[in-house]
Amino acid sequence: MDDQKTKTFFGHPRGLATLFFTEFWERFSYYGMRAILIYYMYTQVTDGGLGFSQSTATAIMSIYGSLVYMSGVIGGWAADRVLGPRRTIFYGGFLIMCGHIVLALPFGATALFVSMALIILGTGFLKPNVSNVVGDLYDTQDKRRDAGFSIFYMGINLGAFIAPFVVSGVQGAANSFHAGFAVAAFGMAAGLIVYVITGKTYLKDAGKQIPNPLSKEETGKLIWYALAIVAGIGLLIALIAFATGNFSINTVILAVTILGVVIPLAYFVTMARSKKTTSDERSRLYAYVPLFLIAVLFWMIEEQGSTTLAIFAAERTQLDVFGHTLNPANFQSLNPVFIIILSPVFAWIWTKLGDRQPSTPKKFALGLFFAGLSFVIMMFPGIINGNTTTLVSPLWLVASFFICIVGEMCISPVGLSATTKLAPAAFSSQTMSLWFLSDAMAQAFNAQATQFFSADTEVVYFAITGFVAIAFAILLYLFSPLLKKYMRGID
Repeated sequence: MDDQKTKTFFGHPRGLATLFFTEFWERFSYYGMRAILIYYMYTQVTDGGLGFSQSTATAIMSIYGSLVYMSGVIGGWAADRVLGPRRTIFYGGFLIMCGHIVLALPFGATALFVSMALIILGTGFLKPNVSNVVGDLYDTQDKRRDAGFSIFYMGINLGAFIAPFVVSGVQGAANSFHAGFAVAAFGMAAGLIVYVITGKTYLKDAGKQIPNPLSKEETGKLIWYALAIVAGIGLLIALIAFATGNFSINTVILAVTILGVVIPLAYFVTMARSKKTTSDERSRLYAYVPLFLIAVLFWMIEEQGSTTLAIFAAERTQLDVFGHTLNPANFQSLNPVFIIILSPVFAWIWTKLGDRQPSTPKKFALGLFFAGLSFVIMMFPGIINGNTTTLVSPLWLVASFFICIVGEMCISPVGLSATTKLAPAAFSSQTMSLWFLSDAMAQAFNAQATQFFSADTEVVYFAITGFVAIAFAILLYLFSPLLKKYMRGID
């Protein structure tokens, strides 16, 4: 650990710089690809796309996002039991790079699904463990901790901000979606280079330790557990197909939605019942449950920036502004650009307030309130115009993204920090994976919910989602003192 008085990377351990730039390039690759992916799926084959329907494309986007975060369970387990976080990060980055290379090849839907499989597994290996190593750079009582995660979060979103402009720009100039996907592959390769070269010097021993090594007895049972899991998933899909009378993409979508609920529940039960979890750790885990559920509601709204709001950008927004035609993919940069602006502001606020800052539950309540508000305002374009066909000002989307990101500043970096503090010691990486499962659960639900979004349901859809979120935010704020007691001394 660096001494708190040592000025290194913005007053933080120098290892934060390595993880900052590694995640910068990984997010560049992911969000660059994602900015054009939904358009690639529903663009006609004659125009270089895959020709899926919009509802199918939206559902696939949500399921893809859900599985990306769900795979964090595998990455967290691999880090905790076999590889340690540092090596797991490297293997994850390599798989992601391979996935983007496959997507850059003009092999249609086959390449799409192979690419998704590689990126899903790779992101599961990399993402939770990068955040976990950030936590290893600080003592649990280090007051710089939340600020450090906010700076790290700014790095994530700097890459996400630049990527849509670069990737969509290359895609437009080359008139090829595959050219844009190739740029994403380059981004992940750059991230691996940064990680390998600077990690040896700056990260030192952070993330090298395997917290809960696999015993010889457990190793022998591993293959049977893996086979049982695969068989269980296969059985679930078969049962759904039997119940619905057919096998289709909707069968897989429903199976993923069910897994999005079952997997986090199984994790909570396993950790709470484990003999390796102490009494204080169990109490903190109970406090973590409602925070997790609030995060699910938040991510259900935030993640629709690449689905329902992406369609709104392409079909309901006036794209000719001051003689310049906007690319609808560029609206994906609104989310990260506001995070870049607000991250240092919120880092300064939390540092300045010190012991006077709101408790973690109250920060979560504020975050969900603003997320709900960001959808409530999206009712008004349809209400004001009296229809949902008239093209409207892009400022509606700008306002919605901005308000949601104000909420994200109260939940996402704070949630990363809270997870590292509330996690049982024997399940540190796996609890970080559990945090990302909140996003997986949210997008699994979105795969069902977003199929109800259309021009006819636009106003009601935004209203119901927004007001439900606000109601739960108020409830959490009222019950936050009770949750704080269960956190046993953790702020």
